[in-house]
Amino acid sequence: MMNSPATTLEKPPIYTAKSVVNWLYGVAALVFAMILVGAITRLTESGLSIVEWKPLIGAIPPLNEAQWHAVFEQYKATPEFQKKNFWMEMSDFKNIFFWEWLHRFLGRFIGIAFALPYLYFLVRKKIPQGYQLKLFALFILGGLQGALGWYMVQSGLVDRPSVSHYRLAAHLSLALLIYAALLWNAVSMSKMPRAQNKALFVHGLVALAFLSLTIIWGAFVAGLDAGLVYNEFPQMGGGFMPPEMWQLSPAWHNIFENIPAVQFAHRWIAMISAAIILSLYGHALYKGQASWPFHMLGIIVCVQVGLGIATLLSGVSLPIAAMHQGGAVLLLSAATLCLYKTSRAA
Repeated sequence: MMNSPATTLEKPPIYTAKSVVNWLYGVAALVFAMILVGAITRLTESGLSIVEWKPLIGAIPPLNEAQWHAVFEQYKATPEFQKKNFWMEMSDFKNIFFWEWLHRFLGRFIGIAFALPYLYFLVRKKIPQGYQLKLFALFILGGLQGALGWYMVQSGLVDRPSVSHYRLAAHLSLALLIYAALLWNAVSMSKMPRAQNKALFVHGLVALAFLSLTIIWGAFVAGLDAGLVYNEFPQMGGGFMPPEMWQLSPAWHNIFENIPAVQFAHRWIAMISAAIILSLYGHALYKGQASWPFHMLGIIVCVQVGLGIATLLSGVSLPIAAMHQGGAVLLLSAATLCLYKTSRAA
């Protein structure tokens, strides 16, 4: 007896979001790596070594001596070389060129690693309902991040031998926003269990706000090389505040542009943030909702404070300072997960 048409039809395939979730985690890991390379690029003062923005052919580094000579001559025309690095030879230039090239290469690679799978998953209808536009918005933010990076570099190619610390802070902030959004969408898509708690969620938002302020002032410190002064803790120049704390007028300019004052603001905003984050951890313990992200948050914030102090006392040692920036990203990761765990399901 022949089967009826109804029994011979195959059921349409049911796609799970697992592959999409793994892809988002992978891209988030790449963004994490790029933030670390960006920190090294800044710490080695390599960010102005490439003076052109060529999104496609710029991915290929110089391949012969003639090409190296050409890019070195371009760098020699910049304020950074003329005012600071006039002593550099070709070997010195190649060292700083490497970090900026790697930073830009990672940016291009991340763009491809996001765009191609996104199109594939979109065409194959593997992206769960409600996430298509969210992921497209992330793609747009990634493009804006590239443009903002070049906008930042341009600030150091005209008349100053360094990039604007405001543009540096904006560039880092957008990178961290993209990272946190990737992480949030991945855990949301994976249906990680939540335990909604409004009080903990609001407490987490306050902690995240202060953490964000700390990171922004950390970028100001990096952009102004403010970590190279007053390499002591907790005092600054023998007192609680540095003697130059209020030398600019009007007074509020100091916490944005006065080098000792910017460092002072960063270190004490960080301490306030650490106290708020630890209080969040204690709050979660009291409520009986201290899941693993909260434990992670409590541990990382203590390590991060130690790394910050060590960065100061070491005179901004490259490995310690890079770990300090990595710690900031890990702290943001834990804070994001804590917010998700206590949020209301959509």
